[in-house]
Amino acid sequence: MKILQARSGDERLVLAGSGLFDRPPTDEWTKKFLSSEGHHLLLALDGGDDRPVGFVSGVETTHPDKGTEMFLYELSVAQGNRRHGIGKALVTALAELARSRGCYGMWVATEPENVAALATYKAAHAASPEPSVTLEWVF
Repeated sequence: MKILQARSGDERLVLAGSGLFDRPPTDEWTKKFLSSEGHHLLLALDGGDDRPVGFVSGVETTHPDKGTEMFLYELSVAQGNRRHGIGKALVTALAELARSRGCYGMWVATEPENVAALATYKAAHAASPEPSVTLEWVF
């Protein structure tokens, strides 16, 4: 397995891993994501045929009084490839990318009952901050 940072021009590779996403990615949205400054998509590729078996996406957010941090937007590993350290490797690689880009930290939100996600993030050295509540607007 190797980890590749997807860039503009890698749309076909991202689309080849469509089963990893909640819904199949579109060419248009993939192009927009990959070409947007501060948007990152790291792919875990199968060593044999370079097909995507996992991904992590992150988005840099900057605030005038805080600087820049990385928001871990989504993590996915193919069902048959789970529990082999791929998720941890992807999260660790995103954290390293965040550090190299000058981010002061990285954060992620997940459901308290998502045991697999919590275990993965903790294995990649994430710590639980103070409790918070997530609210959303759906448009």
